[in-house]
Amino acid sequence: MLSVDISFSLSQALHQFFGFNGFKGEQEAVIESVLRGRNAFVIMPTGGGKSMCYQLPALMCSGTAIVVSPLIALMKNQVDSIRSFHSDNGVAHFLNSSLTKTEITKVKSDILDGVTKLLYVAPESLTKQENLEFLTRIKVSFVAIDEAHCISEWGHDFRPEYRRLRQIINAIDVVPIMALTATATPKVQQDIQKNLDMTDADVFKASFNRPNLYYEVRPKKNIYKEIVKFITPRKGKSGIIYCLSRKKVEELAKTLQVNGIKALPYHAGMDASTRAKHQDMFLMEDVDVIVATIAFGMGIDKPDVRFVIHYDMPKSLESYYQETGRAGRDGGEGHCLAFYSYKDIEKLEKFLQGKPVSEQEIGRQLLNEVVAYAETSLNRRKFLLHYFGEEFDEINGEGADMDDNTRYPKEKSEGQKEVSLLLETIHRLKEMHKAKHITAFLMGEKNNDIDTYKHHKLQGFGAGKYNDYQDRFWNAVIRQSIIAGLLKKEIEQYGVLQITEKGHAYRQNPHPFTLIKENDFSDIDANETYINGRGGEHGVADTVLFNALKNLRKEISKKKGLPPFVIFQDPSLEDMALRYPIVKEELLNIVGVGPGKVAKFGKPFIELISKYVTENDIERPLDMVVRSVVNKSGFKVHVITNIDRKLPLEDIASAKGVEMKRLIAEIEAIVSSGTKVNIDYHINEILDEDQQEEILEYFTEAESDDLETALEEFDHDYDDDEMRLMRIKFISEVGN
Repeated sequence: MLSVDISFSLSQALHQFFGFNGFKGEQEAVIESVLRGRNAFVIMPTGGGKSMCYQLPALMCSGTAIVVSPLIALMKNQVDSIRSFHSDNGVAHFLNSSLTKTEITKVKSDILDGVTKLLYVAPESLTKQENLEFLTRIKVSFVAIDEAHCISEWGHDFRPEYRRLRQIINAIDVVPIMALTATATPKVQQDIQKNLDMTDADVFKASFNRPNLYYEVRPKKNIYKEIVKFITPRKGKSGIIYCLSRKKVEELAKTLQVNGIKALPYHAGMDASTRAKHQDMFLMEDVDVIVATIAFGMGIDKPDVRFVIHYDMPKSLESYYQETGRAGRDGGEGHCLAFYSYKDIEKLEKFLQGKPVSEQEIGRQLLNEVVAYAETSLNRRKFLLHYFGEEFDEINGEGADMDDNTRYPKEKSEGQKEVSLLLETIHRLKEMHKAKHITAFLMGEKNNDIDTYKHHKLQGFGAGKYNDYQDRFWNAVIRQSIIAGLLKKEIEQYGVLQITEKGHAYRQNPHPFTLIKENDFSDIDANETYINGRGGEHGVADTVLFNALKNLRKEISKKKGLPPFVIFQDPSLEDMALRYPIVKEELLNIVGVGPGKVAKFGKPFIELISKYVTENDIERPLDMVVRSVVNKSGFKVHVITNIDRKLPLEDIASAKGVEMKRLIAEIEAIVSSGTKVNIDYHINEILDEDQQEEILEYFTEAESDDLETALEEFDHDYDDDEMRLMRIKFISEVGN
């Protein structure tokens, strides 16, 4: 039994310290276990109240409870939270690398004086000899290890230093240990308990079901417009968007801002004060949306996050579950939207290269589960809960209809024949192989593994290659057989498929089995984004408007005595006929249109389009008018700056390691969008005055700016680069 400083009951203590009238879920049972001096293993989903399980007993007991936590931001958040309930700030401290020597002295003084009840430490801080020596001198009530999944190599955030915690705790004192996590598969749970030498611990496992969360996966296509389209009707509601790269975080945050959405970026590349400021602005609701890498959200106690969007799929289902769990913690609305493309998974697989083989195998298996979740057509809640070792009734369970697959069910078919063939195949191959090998065998596809085991000589090789079935079909059969309990993945063997007792019974007595057609994301390009797409490259959306725009361009060209292409080029008109811009800001989003073009020629085109839209009662869907961030690439800035300085073009290209043709193409793009550049200093070096005059005269009268036509007009007396540079000079001088 632990030594308790207070005489009243747990419920009285809860009210006394925190003002709550009742415990959530298993909290009371966990606290009772700790007070009895027992080790405890606590699995509670995000928002389930894990922190209360160690905060309350720490305040009740004599001595100081040590809380091991992986993130400085999380520690600070928790310490601030405890202090808000207590009159003495010394009641809780953290000890980590962010503190000065003076601050560390103050922390140790409060602990020695018996003021501090909770001390948050990073595992790295525990290993320091001076800290260890200090902690052996104080009375430790118990040790709580938060984010305990970091202990397991099978967890989604493995940290080697966590593996040494038992050894360090033993060096401090023999005290009860509490391990807590929001995400632990049965394998991870077993690994944590074994490593901490607490296999006899009292285990408290709350349901992983969050019935108020709606799960949805969409193809990663036109993603910027999809995100703006999703958030705009939810203005004023809090949301988090997760991206894997810092660059994408910055780009997306800017795009949301120019579309009237109050958003800020958050990632580890920003300085600490900016990160803290952005986090506080989100908590204080000065902004609605945070676009972040996974560095954001740990320990953030904002109960009314209404949506969590995954721009990129995470590296594991544990990460996905934990990140989506930040939505709807108050029990209210929580929409979890993920965008999926298999090409993103392939990128993540490349990141595994160079790591130890075992780590690569684990990483791939975790990614395979992410793919299975994204592509499944089964009830997503059932799929997730099954992954965490929990069964779910997809018909009557709480929140059963809260996912896209259930709301919009896919085509079903009878699969008894296919499931029987799958089970027989796995049995024939002695239950020693992974899904990839099984699907290759069924499809009759020879590869190194098939050759090594000589499986192409076995009966049944290629038996699944009928009705144009593909490997993705057999992967679907495998996934659905696992969820149905006919198969299991042997985790320690990195995903080897084995038949369960239920599966063997099915082999002996097959019966009808409903297969659901999987979602097909095979044609999605992960790199396709609306912001950089050219609306008219696959043909004109509205040919009537396109022709009207061409006629307008011709009228203006005659009035101004300019060739039509100087005003707007065809790709720009095509994009206008697709996206119907009716204000200057929207015209700036059109391909090849910059501020100069808008100022000089934009007004009549906007008026024509606006009139056309009104007269024809055209609905301009939001996704046609999403504003994009002007692309001021480093290369573009480099080019303009150095042309202004009159540096030789060859030197400008050489400094960026590009060929001259690439540089000229960049200058063409700059000029086409309406920016004026002066490259006379270069042209005067390669062409005399008469040559320049005859080329300029040609472009003045030409109907088209086609390069090949121009070269033929002069019998190829000039080369491509010379003609392109003169075309740039002409458009810049007369059109910009």
